[in-house]
Amino acid sequence: MQDLALIISTTLMYSTPLIYTALGGVFSENSGIINIGLEGMMTIGAFSAAAAGVITGNPWIAFLVGGLAGALFALIHAIATINFNADHTISGVAINLLAPGLALFLSKIMFDGATTTPTIPMEDKMPRLFNGIFESGGTLDTIFNNYATVYIAFILIAVVYYVLYKTKFGLRIRAVGEHPGAADTLGINVTKVRYSGVIISGFLAGLGGASMSLALVSSFRPTLVSGQGYIAMAAVIFGKWRPQWAALACLLFGFSTALSVYFGSPTLPFTINENLLSMIPYIVTLIVLVLFVKNSKAPSALGNAYKKGER
Repeated sequence: MQDLALIISTTLMYSTPLIYTALGGVFSENSGIINIGLEGMMTIGAFSAAAAGVITGNPWIAFLVGGLAGALFALIHAIATINFNADHTISGVAINLLAPGLALFLSKIMFDGATTTPTIPMEDKMPRLFNGIFESGGTLDTIFNNYATVYIAFILIAVVYYVLYKTKFGLRIRAVGEHPGAADTLGINVTKVRYSGVIISGFLAGLGGASMSLALVSSFRPTLVSGQGYIAMAAVIFGKWRPQWAALACLLFGFSTALSVYFGSPTLPFTINENLLSMIPYIVTLIVLVLFVKNSKAPSALGNAYKKGER
């Protein structure tokens, strides 16, 4: 039972950054803008949060700073794709190259040439909401004594669903992603709505990165974000651009990571090559895409440029 509890806890921990980022991808892509740059936005969010955590000692301020850093790079992506009609994929790849480079550059400037930020003290990391409530080391303690970022992520799933499907803003996001010309004729500002979707996307991806440097680990390092943004993109596709299903896909990918961690434990009576274990999440991602991508229907105007007055 304790082993199962450990796997569940690890699943929640590793799926959390993916959930934030996938929810961001849902916003951007439902507005019609492909956001391949989620990986870079996670990276700059992770660095900014870690740096802010070291400087301020306040994890909540650091968490917000991480989101704002991701939003800033999302703004760059929005300007390129919406105002200048740049290819969405190329712009996203550029973000994925620019953001990690800037993170390393700033790290070296701010921390005496180091490519990693100083370690954040345990008391300055994100708090564990249920610390001390359950019996220490027990099953419930193992499962529920997770960082606050885990619970915020699950609350956001419901919030994003409500915004997209129960509010006027969400209806406009989806209308612009399906048929911007028709939305334009109804008086909807397509440019403004798409900007909103992309910037929210970057903010959430930044929170995803921040949840890694403030909770999963205690610092930023160049290899901290290694493909999680792309996995989140796969979750958006697997989830058919809907927040609840994208989050479920993130839990699947988090579970695959948890299995790789569990089977890498030295306490097991057998050993598996660590390189094979590290491949598990990415193999699962590829299998899911191959099996389900054909059945996923993207928003009709996804990736298409739009100029006011077009039909």
